Amino acid sequence: MPKLFFSALISLVFFASCSGSKKKKAEQHMIFRYNELGVVSSLDPAAASNFENIWAVNQLFNGLVQMDDSILVRPCIAKSWEISNDRLKYTFHLRKDVFFHDHSVFPEGKGRKVTAGDFEYSFERLFNKSVSKAADLLEYFNRNESDGLKGFYALNDSTFVVQVKKAFPAFLGILTMKFFSVVPREIVEYYKSDFGRNPVGTGPFSFKVWKEGQKLLFIKNENYFEKEGEHKLPYLDAVSVSFIRDRESAWLNFLKDNVDMISGFDAFNAKEVLTSAGELKSIYKNRFVLQSQPFLKTDYLGFLMDDKMLDQKPNPFRTKALRQAINFGIDREEMIKYLRNNIGTAATNGFVPHGLPGYDNNEVIGYSYNPEKAKQLMYLAGYQDGKGLPEMTLNTTKQYLDLAEHIRFQLSQIGLKILINVIEDGSFREGVANSKMNFFRKSWVGDFPDPINFLALFYSRNFAPNGSNYTHFKNQHYDDLYDKALYEQNDTLRRNYYYEMERIIVEEAPVVPLYHDRVIRLVQNNVTGLTVNAMNMLNLKTVKKID
Repeated sequence: MPKLFFSALISLVFFASCSGSKKKKAEQHMIFRYNELGVVSSLDPAAASNFENIWAVNQLFNGLVQMDDSILVRPCIAKSWEISNDRLKYTFHLRKDVFFHDHSVFPEGKGRKVTAGDFEYSFERLFNKSVSKAADLLEYFNRNESDGLKGFYALNDSTFVVQVKKAFPAFLGILTMKFFSVVPREIVEYYKSDFGRNPVGTGPFSFKVWKEGQKLLFIKNENYFEKEGEHKLPYLDAVSVSFIRDRESAWLNFLKDNVDMISGFDAFNAKEVLTSAGELKSIYKNRFVLQSQPFLKTDYLGFLMDDKMLDQKPNPFRTKALRQAINFGIDREEMIKYLRNNIGTAATNGFVPHGLPGYDNNEVIGYSYNPEKAKQLMYLAGYQDGKGLPEMTLNTTKQYLDLAEHIRFQLSQIGLKILINVIEDGSFREGVANSKMNFFRKSWVGDFPDPINFLALFYSRNFAPNGSNYTHFKNQHYDDLYDKALYEQNDTLRRNYYYEMERIIVEEAPVVPLYHDRVIRLVQNNVTGLTVNAMNMLNLKTVKKID
């Protein structure tokens, strides 16, 4: 597209509110606008560990395979693949019509063809801990550098081979994660640590502008390889991301049709917009569309299980009866009903969320509200009515302050004194990731649709900061079951291992599962082709806007 169009497009995106004529012209260019309440910290797929980054990266990059809206693995840059009989080798055959986005570093400024060597470079880069956030996932590769085993290699320009240590049924699902997107070596080496602010990929949109905390702009990739029927994708000319952090301001912008979508329960005032049953109120039904479905996401409270607290005092959370008392002391059903307008499901059947194919949550009996049982456990823990128990600090973010207040009140009924510490989002994520919090509210979103992704949070080899075991929970029987489940090929046996692992988590209570969330989006009526899925992945390549 000509440079004059880019200039006009950027002006329209940034200053569309200046006049009605400019706004109308922006609509003619089919710009999809969504607001992000969180922070995008990097557009490098190797750093795509938080939801905000993943959504943005998904517009710019592709991998070997992708997840469809039924959370099934489908071809992407790999048009086909074979798996060896022992399931230890995956051979991917690449399309020959995939090109990187145009960039001045490439000869004549034109994006070059993607080869298997690009995937070899991209995967190798993930083992650099200063760049990559994929540490938990790299254990699957059959890699032994002393023997020259890398775990993957380019057989030729169009064939890429991946070798795993042991047969893992969900491995293809892992490869759908944005970490495993292809990146161009020459661009990465040109920008070095600034590649995350100057991304070049193969996706339906290419990077144009980033004004931190204000706006992201992606423009249509005219050379994109995917089609819908006979139609080249994407349909949109551009994607504009705003960062209005104030919920009320974001809502007003949505009402004024300055934003096409707002997403997440916390993106608007649910009591104003939704009925008690979680449906749109009648006054809004003809104005926009509510998209909602079960989400592979669990919100929970976590206890740091180390012998000493961070201030080196004895850790009361080491006492199992206390952790169980807290689990019994919270009314999850009431929380969903009054704080979330019935958006979500109370986590009374363990940690793994509802909706995973083939997984029956009824096999696990978790915690329901039972304050009398909670008080009995407080007595067994040696803290009858809370006597002798120091004030506990629950760390959270502003977004979940009302939930934390609800928890504080309910736990006060069984004798616990809770102090709420509200922390800025970035500092909170850093604190949890490095196990610097004794008691915290957190959520886990499924990276791929298998229970092992949620159960990995309690595997001792995944201790934070090198992995996602933020609680530092350790149980040998659990670890043994995890090791068996990881590579078990029989579906029934593997599920039974999962159920037994969940029962250990319920019994040992290193966390308090609160609720399993729902995807929830408000979308303008003139938007079509925006699909929704249990992974809550934002796919914009098939989106259109109509007059």
